[in-house]
Amino acid sequence: MAKVKKAWFCQNCGAQHSQWMGQCSRCHEWNTLVEEVLNKPDKRSVTRSAQPERKSPTPIRSIEYDTTKRTSTCDAELDRVLGGGIVPGSLILLGGEPGIGKSTLMLQVALRLKTSVLYVSGEESDHQVRMRAERIGIENEDCLVLTETRTQNIFQHAETLNPGLVVVDSIQTLSTEHLEASPGSVSQIRECAAEFLQFAKTTGIPVILIGHITKEGSLAGPKVLEHMVDVVLQFEGDRHHIYRLLRGQKNRFGSTSELGIYEMRGEGLREVPNPSEVLLSGNAEQLSGTAIAVMVEGVRPMLVEIQALVSTAVYGTPQRSSTGFDVRRLNMLLAVLEKRCGFRLGAKDVFLNVTGGIKVDDPAIDLAVVAAILSSDQDMPIGQGVCFAGEVGLAGEIRPANRIDHRVNEAAKLGFDQAFVSKAVKLEKTPHGIDVMKVAKVEDLVRGLFG
Repeated sequence: MAKVKKAWFCQNCGAQHSQWMGQCSRCHEWNTLVEEVLNKPDKRSVTRSAQPERKSPTPIRSIEYDTTKRTSTCDAELDRVLGGGIVPGSLILLGGEPGIGKSTLMLQVALRLKTSVLYVSGEESDHQVRMRAERIGIENEDCLVLTETRTQNIFQHAETLNPGLVVVDSIQTLSTEHLEASPGSVSQIRECAAEFLQFAKTTGIPVILIGHITKEGSLAGPKVLEHMVDVVLQFEGDRHHIYRLLRGQKNRFGSTSELGIYEMRGEGLREVPNPSEVLLSGNAEQLSGTAIAVMVEGVRPMLVEIQALVSTAVYGTPQRSSTGFDVRRLNMLLAVLEKRCGFRLGAKDVFLNVTGGIKVDDPAIDLAVVAAILSSDQDMPIGQGVCFAGEVGLAGEIRPANRIDHRVNEAAKLGFDQAFVSKAVKLEKTPHGIDVMKVAKVEDLVRGLFG
């Protein structure tokens, strides 16, 4: 009988150690090492689906290639992020915080597809899945629910049914009989993902895996999991807000800069085709500290509302707080206003918020952030119908934003009549009804807004 080989794996980063240690030498986390068995299964015990036929090398020009062979998910936002639909034989990983709506989104897709779907649930019973399906609405009668956690049993049902899509909720609950480790361990996640990858590539059936994330916001399990799959999607948002964002962190078949927006309702997730109208408050009363930024996610321009509050520091040390915006970039913009423009903000508290519970990283919203801070500091509201699109440099100069024509057109379409942009931009055609104000420095912005 072969000797049983064991090793210690870090549950946080997946690093392998020969003996137990209190602290992982790679990620420096404490008490994360778990003992697992390393014995591999006998090759004869591998299922038929995991044994691909031997193939000979093929000339690259003789390989059939069809760019239009994608399956639509009947969800415009998900299709946008995926690059047009699901590619046959692809392995997709969807991650997100608990309770954010991952299972609801995938069950919603399974209930709307025009093809047969095998929905594998390892966390909920079939009765719980049916209750959620009744709330969402059943449109696909070929949606088959399987409550199973053994990968070998899942592959047997998938080979018999030959569905158009397999959805697994979630990868952390699965286990393979080839390993003795507990479900959710690093080795089990890695081995199960490898089996599903081989299943998807050999059968041509796309597979969507739902994954949990750690408290740091990264996908739970070994880092190699993200390298194995074809697409990594991140479902994020604030559970106290109704809007959810779907981002592509990795996509072998399309762009990773696209963004999908959903609205959480009682009957499921609703697609938001025009996010600018829902992200703006529409408050008719003019308030100081509010500015409208024109941002771009992928090829989609959106208008978001930036709120700032500047007040005298009561406790001596000024506070710098930001929600939805990088606090380090906020500190940089405050330093520019202090050094280049002469505004004394070093002894004041500054709070910044991006409404709607979304997170933005477009540098072109710098101009709106500066305008909101100055408006709150001077307690002078910015006029209605004014928006901003520009990046602020360390010298106080206004740098041009990319896709400026799309930004201005989106602002004009929503009824804005004035847009502040960099002086260096060159517009191909100015839309009717909007006045484009070009500024070179922050001082020009101050004169243009407050006189």
